[in-house]
Amino acid sequence: MKAEKTKVEIMTTQQALTSDGPAIASALWGESNSVENSGDENSVEETQAYRAGAYSLLGALLRSSPEQAVLDYVASLSDVDTEIDELAVALSSLGLAADNCDVGAIDDEYHALFIGIGRGEVMPYGSWYQTGFLMEKPLGILRDDLVMLGFERSSGTSEPEDHIAALCEVMSLLINQKVESSSELDQSGQQLVIQQQFFEAHISSWAEQFFGDLSEASSAIFYRSVGRFGKALIDFEKRYLAMSV
Repeated sequence: MKAEKTKVEIMTTQQALTSDGPAIASALWGESNSVENSGDENSVEETQAYRAGAYSLLGALLRSSPEQAVLDYVASLSDVDTEIDELAVALSSLGLAADNCDVGAIDDEYHALFIGIGRGEVMPYGSWYQTGFLMEKPLGILRDDLVMLGFERSSGTSEPEDHIAALCEVMSLLINQKVESSSELDQSGQQLVIQQQFFEAHISSWAEQFFGDLSEASSAIFYRSVGRFGKALIDFEKRYLAMSV
């Protein structure tokens, strides 16, 4: 099933922190405190807002070195209820790290991790993790799927589409995207099918390892917490999408 053809620029920058971002702090499944128990309509909508916001946040932090305004926003997320699950604990830790790190130091860290001299310590590309090389077959398959879903690459972008930040941005957009259907129930089901298919085809097989490598990288200080949050989100998504579709 295909989503409605809507051209959307991917490979954006800090603007990936969309209006859904604040939902991260408020939509931790309300009183249900568990995605498995979030069956009512309001709770489901909150979960979708949470998922989209979490992906947008990761996309912003991984696309480029964050500016102070982004760090201030992330720092405000440190007071979530850490008794909910590992994802909430990781989000709180990320907020605390943002509150205690200098923007200039994070910029140096970002360059050491992802740019470096020749290459950074961690390679944020799907093809690299799946084949050991850049610009390989997984990238071509991804490009075909993005065209089918109605996404197009932003002009002036040099990074390939299998950059982890771009994939996070696409997932956020897919969660928010409407599909043509005769009923809201069918629409919701089709949306989840599209999300699951994209996640399993282009993220599930390698992103958890990437975030694990990031959380253990020798150059990482602030980005250790980003890696922990990313790994927790991928684990959550595997369980959520398997249960929902």
